[in-house]
Amino acid sequence: MSRHRVLISFGTRPEAIKMAPVVSELQNRGTLEVITAVTGQHRELLDQVLELFGIDPEFNLHVMKPRQSLTDVTVRVLRGLEDIYREVEPDLVLVHGDTATTLAASLAAFYQKVSVGHVEAGLRTFDRYQPYPEEMNRVLTDHISELHFSPTGMNRDHLLREGVREENIFVTGNTAIDALMSTVEKDIPFALPALRERPWEGKRLVLVEVHRRESFGGPLRDIFRALARFVQECEEVFMVCSVHPNPEVSGPAQLLRGRERILTIDPVSYPDWARLMDAAHFIVTDSGGLQEEAPSLNTPVLVAREKTERQEAIEAKTVKKVGVSEESVFSACRQLLQDEDEHRGMSQAQNPYGDGRAAGRIGDALEWHWKLRSDPVSEFYPHS
Repeated sequence: MSRHRVLISFGTRPEAIKMAPVVSELQNRGTLEVITAVTGQHRELLDQVLELFGIDPEFNLHVMKPRQSLTDVTVRVLRGLEDIYREVEPDLVLVHGDTATTLAASLAAFYQKVSVGHVEAGLRTFDRYQPYPEEMNRVLTDHISELHFSPTGMNRDHLLREGVREENIFVTGNTAIDALMSTVEKDIPFALPALRERPWEGKRLVLVEVHRRESFGGPLRDIFRALARFVQECEEVFMVCSVHPNPEVSGPAQLLRGRERILTIDPVSYPDWARLMDAAHFIVTDSGGLQEEAPSLNTPVLVAREKTERQEAIEAKTVKKVGVSEESVFSACRQLLQDEDEHRGMSQAQNPYGDGRAAGRIGDALEWHWKLRSDPVSEFYPHS
């Protein structure tokens, strides 16, 4: 009897990190035939992750081009995956999250009447422009998909309210935690020489990564101004800021360059980034993934956004939403630095996003869906 064929599609570095445990899990089970197709929405950043996790994709569209628009990416992915799906004839296309690759891969599958499984389904801000365009990418992908792998019970409840059938939703935890735990356990030394020297020794390391499209322009400049002012006024702080290559980010980030006790770096390898998260006193970010990952390392997170689709972290008090104005970001950084009780409370709160076994639950759910196992799928709940 032939095995069910699963095509796993992703295109950005965050997608690759979060899907790598799923690729490994499904390949190791031997009950399914696994094929990977990467779009190359990110290029060098994606290649780093593929090498780290030993993923050698069967297909690579190499769609990345300088200053590409969302339309450019979507059209090239949609066209490229159409041909791949026709060649492979998968039983299921597995996608992740909320990128242009995610939406295009799902739509291409729908056009050929191929089922879609959505990893990280059900996250919502209920504002179609925050995060932009990710909120609508995720909503549309959820309603194309047949199977939904939700990180939390809250995500499942969102889907139920939107009419998704309960038997098609599986609460798995987030695969980001699987990837992070496996990487941190390896204790890989810093690859970047500037990090190997640990210039923050004797200081409190504050790690920064902001890049959201809805903050381009004035909000990003305000955030960087706040961070520069914070470091200038707090001598016990050393800041490391990862600067996204998009000119809309690297331009405003000039406000931080050349300043004392601030190191600006290009995006680093995932092991370097995991070690930085582990070493940080706290993190300032607008990244969704860091809101999930950092609490597993007991590192508090200040979220420089007006809205977040990861409300569980707010309720669990592992993160704090601080907005994007200069004064709000500055004040929040200073308070978390000076208030030991607040820092301790955030660092000791339980991470609501996973226990490192999400990929295994996804594998169980797929086998159950295709009647390859009779045992019910054990779902993830933070207090179980």
